[in-house]
Amino acid sequence: MTTPSRTVLAVDGGNSKTDVALVREDGTVLATARGPAFLPQSAGAAAAVEVIGRTVRRALADEAASPPYADHVAAYVAGADLPVEEERLRAELLARGYGAEVDVGNDTFALLRAGSGAGWGVAVVCGAGINAVGVSPAGQVARFPALGRLSGDWGGGHHLGEEAFWHAVRAEDGRGPATVLTDVVRACFGTATVEEAVVGLHFGDLPADRLHALVPPLLAAAADGDAIAGSLVERQAEEIALLGVVAMRRLGLLATPCEVVLGGGVLTARHPLLTSLVERHYAERAPFARLVVADVPPIVGAALLGLDRLGAPPEAYARVRAHFLPHVLSSTATGTAPPARRG
Repeated sequence: MTTPSRTVLAVDGGNSKTDVALVREDGTVLATARGPAFLPQSAGAAAAVEVIGRTVRRALADEAASPPYADHVAAYVAGADLPVEEERLRAELLARGYGAEVDVGNDTFALLRAGSGAGWGVAVVCGAGINAVGVSPAGQVARFPALGRLSGDWGGGHHLGEEAFWHAVRAEDGRGPATVLTDVVRACFGTATVEEAVVGLHFGDLPADRLHALVPPLLAAAADGDAIAGSLVERQAEEIALLGVVAMRRLGLLATPCEVVLGGGVLTARHPLLTSLVERHYAERAPFARLVVADVPPIVGAALLGLDRLGAPPEAYARVRAHFLPHVLSSTATGTAPPARRG
């Protein structure tokens, strides 16, 4: 009698959406779905985990489906920035019985697993927010609280949008130097003046999440030579490099070849100016670093980490990648096999 194949429920929970994938131990992707934002810090752990449940039921095309949904749950999510937050979410998932075994981690760990061929290194995500994690060959971890300005962070799409907006306000009313960002803000919010956009945001008549939409035109303005826009992009590149370099320094990886996986919408857009600035900063401060822009969605990293826990065969990793990135060859030579076990 053959043993039934075990399954992984992979979860990528973010500030704008929640992706789930049900993956068999051999790497076959059985079902996927996308749900609403995963927001444990504002909605609470219970509400956030319920989003996962609803999204899984959508993936299964069965709103009445009941747990357990898989043998192992691998949830790598934004909003799990501290170990205590990870444990709260893990307890909630276990209490609901979504899987007999549950791992919860910050989404930077999934980014690192998805992009690193060695299974260790550094990952820097710059999407709606910004964060980084480092893992040494021996399994030591370097991470950051990533709680926003309160914990020393600078950057990410929302923050860049706020900065662009701030400079546009001051340029329009005379407190700051002229910048094309005034026109950028007016166009983005559909207002005649920046002040009109300020009032609209203040009263809730305009959506605050539209600030993130200022990032592409901000990058374009910087590339066209606008000094204010250029200073913001330069600062963002500096922060992206600083996070990675500090993580490498903490782990003693600055003097050895080390992969730095870059992810998040701001980085995966591969804007030439931002990319070149990031490359320059790393070349100056961490010359042995090898930058890798993630070529698969974060859900892949969560699935690979789940397969690691099951001890899946090497070909399973290539099969998962091929599902989400069809042109990837189904070969273990692509760096998709699990990292060597340590200890």
